Amino acid sequence: MTGFATVDFSHWPDFLPVLLIFVSFIGGCGGSTAGGMKVLRVVLLFKQGMREIRKLIHPNAILPVYLGRHVVDQRIMNAVWGFFAAYTLVFVVLMLLMIHAGLDQVSAFSAVATCMNNLGPGLGKVASNFQEVSSLGKGIAIIAMLLGRLEIFTILILLTPAFWKD
Repeated sequence: MTGFATVDFSHWPDFLPVLLIFVSFIGGCGGSTAGGMKVLRVVLLFKQGMREIRKLIHPNAILPVYLGRHVVDQRIMNAVWGFFAAYTLVFVVLMLLMIHAGLDQVSAFSAVATCMNNLGPGLGKVASNFQEVSSLGKGIAIIAMLLGRLEIFTILILLTPAFWKD
């Protein structure tokens, strides 16, 4: 989304703008420029969660995670969980920084969500635009947009000193 809106969604039923924000966390498909965690990762997290519930019922069972007809390697599942952990940690840190920059909790949450997930509209003070956001908050939003668009692992690898050593 571009952030351009033709309808004032503040007049929608209360749960719809919040639902839009939460659905944005899923994002688009792999390879797309959409932000969010990507559909495939969310599907694998869901399948892993269901596997863990079944393992509680049958603790000795060997229950692989399938994607279509193929078994998903445990290393891939670990990478997905690692991405989810990094995504969540970065989101929380950015949200706390937005609160520090002067936004209320709803505005801070939705500002980071809209920037990281490339959604467009937010809630609260950022429902229409980021005009009321301080310069510090706008800088945090820029970082969130880069993390969302370029993928968190890509940026974190670039910030790692070991990447730059010969």
